[in-house]
Amino acid sequence: MRIRSSVNPDLDRLQSYPFEKLRTLFQGLIAPPDYPLVRLSIGEPQHPTPAFIEQALTDNVDGLSIYPTTQGTDALRAAIAAWLERRYGFAGIDPNSQVLPVNGSREALFAIAQCVIDRTADANVLSPNPFYQIYEGAALLAGANPVFVDNRPENGFASDLASIPEQVWRDMQLAYVCSPGNPTGRVMSLDEWAALFALSDRHDFVIAADECYSEIYFDEEAPPLGALEAARQLGRGDFRNLVVFSSLSKRSNVPGMRSGFVAGDAAVLKAFLRYRTYHGCAMSVAVQAASAAAWSDETHVIENRRLYREKFEQVMPILAPWLKFERPDAGFYLWARTPIGDTEFARQLQATYNVTVLPGSFLAREGANGNPGQGFVRIALVAETAECVEAAERIAAFCRTL
Repeated sequence: MRIRSSVNPDLDRLQSYPFEKLRTLFQGLIAPPDYPLVRLSIGEPQHPTPAFIEQALTDNVDGLSIYPTTQGTDALRAAIAAWLERRYGFAGIDPNSQVLPVNGSREALFAIAQCVIDRTADANVLSPNPFYQIYEGAALLAGANPVFVDNRPENGFASDLASIPEQVWRDMQLAYVCSPGNPTGRVMSLDEWAALFALSDRHDFVIAADECYSEIYFDEEAPPLGALEAARQLGRGDFRNLVVFSSLSKRSNVPGMRSGFVAGDAAVLKAFLRYRTYHGCAMSVAVQAASAAAWSDETHVIENRRLYREKFEQVMPILAPWLKFERPDAGFYLWARTPIGDTEFARQLQATYNVTVLPGSFLAREGANGNPGQGFVRIALVAETAECVEAAERIAAFCRTL
């Protein structure tokens, strides 16, 4: 009997994850004893989980005794639809056909490529660059070709869609967009959405809009424009070829709950539900109940934003004399230029002051004009305010030595 010694060859096309590269970069370093570790490299929320969400989870623990459905409970879909309508100021979201709960946006962003890519044809998948590495991995494991569009400071970190040749657009089957962006924090404008929608109509590709940072912003009176909101404003009430991915992880400080949703084009979601039924990724009933409670409350989200706003207000003045950056439109990252190479900056900072930041080059891919993440670091202001301030002071002290 022949025993297979190989696996899916597309797995060999995957690059190491950024945090694996970071571990390799730090090999051999000995943490300085005078400084406790402050980790600002990973976008893991560290604010406390609201007590009412924990209570809703424990109150519904008896739901562990039944199999959940892939489509989720009526109550959760209704809560998500109601939140979308409140957040973006329009009515008419159908919770039965235009909303689907998922186990966090990460697994759904990966799965959508497996669902919509036609492997019998040449397939391109668009991604911003720098980017969330799931986009690339999803494309590769769906048998598609990732196409990167650089986000550089000289164009305000926007994606220059006009730079992509027509023949590349002809084979486009899926476009990942991230607004607010990771790592830049940039929010797409209505004109940019209009241009992307026009390209989608012309070439018939699905747009996967990653909005997991949409609820971390600075002005309570000016929340970031969302993809569904843009579609409605542009007369696209059916959300054709558009699906939006959101999550409770950042909004409600529950990254371990793995809870989010996909919403948008009913036809795409019908196919996605079919895929997910076979994929076996239904959300626990207990988690669904806690998620419905979280989507139904805004008080804790407003407080969450206040904490992030406080950190930016205290950290930016400390770093501004030493690193070049702009306050993001939204999100909790600072995307900062480094006075030396980004990997060397991160390694020396870790070795001397025990502050961990992520080199920007680890978040991007080399293109015709180089790596657009090179010379930047991503600083995640996720720790408590005092820790972030302490880290900023250490970074400033380190920069003074360069």
